[in-house]
Amino acid sequence: MRAGSLLVSLFGDSIAPRGGAITLGSLIPLAEPFGVAERLVRTTVARLAQGGWLTTRRGGRLSEYALTDVGSARFAEAARRIYSLDGARWDGAWTMIVFPSWPVPERDEVRYQLRFAGFGEPLAGLFLHPSATVDEATTLLGELRVQRLAAVMRSDPGMPVTSPVLVGHGWDLSALDRRYRAFLRGFEALTAFRSLDPESAFVLRTLLIHEYRRIHLLDPGLPRDLLPAGWAGATAQRVCQDIYFRVFEPAEEHLDTVARRLDGPLPPASAEALARFGGIPSNRGSTRT
Repeated sequence: MRAGSLLVSLFGDSIAPRGGAITLGSLIPLAEPFGVAERLVRTTVARLAQGGWLTTRRGGRLSEYALTDVGSARFAEAARRIYSLDGARWDGAWTMIVFPSWPVPERDEVRYQLRFAGFGEPLAGLFLHPSATVDEATTLLGELRVQRLAAVMRSDPGMPVTSPVLVGHGWDLSALDRRYRAFLRGFEALTAFRSLDPESAFVLRTLLIHEYRRIHLLDPGLPRDLLPAGWAGATAQRVCQDIYFRVFEPAEEHLDTVARRLDGPLPPASAEALARFGGIPSNRGSTRT
């Protein structure tokens, strides 16, 4: 695992919903069970700060890293996609982004960002999404600074296009399905565990979300009508939800013990965190005997 990617998972899953700030001195022992040495933690958070994700402040000999407004917004959007349950009905309409031509020096980056946001590209310069709104697509183009080069439209929901050929050209669902199946091979057996101490629960919760988010953030979230039979993503979500519910509370106990801010303990988990995967069942997360 890359230290930067792991710490992003740790911040997004555990620190962001508890105030978004943590001292370097308590982040180091949180990262230690993953094999991330102190020096690498220091280097990684410094890079995240340089990238605009984190800001730092000092209190005597201690330093604290906190999410910036940009970092908080990025984590909030990722969290919305990672912890939301599938099942919304599709109205049959597509949001379309059309580039009449591609005179963009950053074309590859624009294509990457649109695909990361779940847009498929069945034809060069034509991007489709079944659930993104026109406003969301327009905002994304503005962030990429290419809004003047593209047109955004919404198709007629009364004439839905569900062609498997269109979906097959727009998204590589077979590769995504293989990654979900690899996730299941790694985690499905863990749904049978009986008890974990708080630190082990924290490690499992972090690794679970680390692996799941790396797949799920590439998932366009297509409606069931457009997915192939036996889609592994649905099973992966159920497995992730089940394990997450069982390790959430003991993992929070570990954070209570280890994690600090300059001005004291972390605040409790936010309401948004408690609503993950449809709502964390009270007291069900504890796996301690």
